[in-house]
Amino acid sequence: MHYQILRLPTTCNGVPTDFAPPQYFCAISPFVRAIRHNNRPFHAIFNCKGAKVPVPDRHRSSVVSFVNSSGNERLRSAGVKEIDVATLGNLCVDIVLNVPQLPPSSLEDRKVYMEQLSASPPDKRYWEAGGNCNMAIAAARLGLHCATIGHVGNDIYGQFLVDVLGNEGIGMVGMSEDTEDFDSSSTSYETLLCWVLVDPLQRHGFCSRADFTKEPAFTWMNKLTGEVKMAIKQSKILFCNGYGFDELSPGLIMATVEYAVDVGTSIFFDPGPRGKSLSAGTAEEQRTLSVLLEMSDVLLVTSDEADSLTGIGNPILAGQELLRKGVHTKWVIVKMGPKGSILISLSGVSCAPAFKVDVIDTVGCGDSFVAAIAFGFIHNLPAVNTLVLANAVGAATAMGCGAGRNVATLETVIDLLRVSNPNDDDKLLWSELLDKKVDIQEIALISRKVINGSNERLNSVPLQKVVSDLLPMLQSARVKRKVPS
Repeated sequence: MHYQILRLPTTCNGVPTDFAPPQYFCAISPFVRAIRHNNRPFHAIFNCKGAKVPVPDRHRSSVVSFVNSSGNERLRSAGVKEIDVATLGNLCVDIVLNVPQLPPSSLEDRKVYMEQLSASPPDKRYWEAGGNCNMAIAAARLGLHCATIGHVGNDIYGQFLVDVLGNEGIGMVGMSEDTEDFDSSSTSYETLLCWVLVDPLQRHGFCSRADFTKEPAFTWMNKLTGEVKMAIKQSKILFCNGYGFDELSPGLIMATVEYAVDVGTSIFFDPGPRGKSLSAGTAEEQRTLSVLLEMSDVLLVTSDEADSLTGIGNPILAGQELLRKGVHTKWVIVKMGPKGSILISLSGVSCAPAFKVDVIDTVGCGDSFVAAIAFGFIHNLPAVNTLVLANAVGAATAMGCGAGRNVATLETVIDLLRVSNPNDDDKLLWSELLDKKVDIQEIALISRKVINGSNERLNSVPLQKVVSDLLPMLQSARVKRKVPS
């Protein structure tokens, strides 16, 4: 194994190298080194107080012209993007414990409860990668090249995350700044822990130190470093969610979004439960939320979240409203839980029922779902195919226990698609949604029937046809994967 000093990526004959799952070295090393894997050099974008993401040492740059909604032409710089998906923030370690009862509702009592839990480090068998690690792991297992951007501390939990993600072939780039007053012993620099508490009825409760302060956990971050910018520029998709506001300031998130737009990186945004509180938050939070909703290429919401953001109860109408207000928005995806999912675009609406599975744990299902949407977006799949895959990946995660390394494996997803047992119990739901007088050019609806056909606006798409299109792609990804699935 050979090492060499880092060089920032430069153009070499205008030809990019292939991106392969990274090998990694100590995330707290003061050195910036590149590592050779199978005789191919991979350079690590690295901050001395964080971790890093490998970047092939050859790439080319190009300038792409585009026109925004106001008709003003801008130059959008986009180099060759070897990273498929990068996630922003929300890197934490989940401590999953069975408890006799969930934490008390009082904030003060919950804080005392959490302090008692964290008085001594829990056994490592209860640790799991959490937050955006779920999405990154699920995406990597589908064959996408992934990186995580965020902060992990110089502690046992930070090293655990680096090891877990490295074993999944996922790179990391630290957001820590080079400042003289950096104090790694301060609690504000520690890796975030999220206590995932499960009661005897399998109900979940969550608590972390971010719950007990109005300020983001990492207030000391106030700018994008060169390493972070390079990672964003080399990514096809930047995934953000509402929990990022628990760690990063609205101003830093705003700057990240603006930079991603400038360098031609597509933005995926899932506001999650935080969307409602951000809508009623500080002026800066509301402004940043609005920018994310407008500038994201893909929005992902539950039906309740769509209602909360728009005041419209029908998920299709709510999705159309979000699409109408968007500047870059191409897809609005509404997650309907066990009923399925809906994708709204300018060209029409696609609906796909969920798969019937024995649900063990729903933690991480939404993150896994997003990973499959990213797969469909990158591979330019038909909308209805993308939904079927996303429903399958989410369902495969529900069949396991917990998130992190327990999210869907590629083998489980392939097996589930082969069986193809959709939930047909909610036909009335789809009829009610689609009977609304909405302006839709075409409606694509998954059906068990083998005959493909259309009736006025309704296009019935046979599930087996979609599965036959998806399976070769997934089987190819299985062959190419460098780490176990």
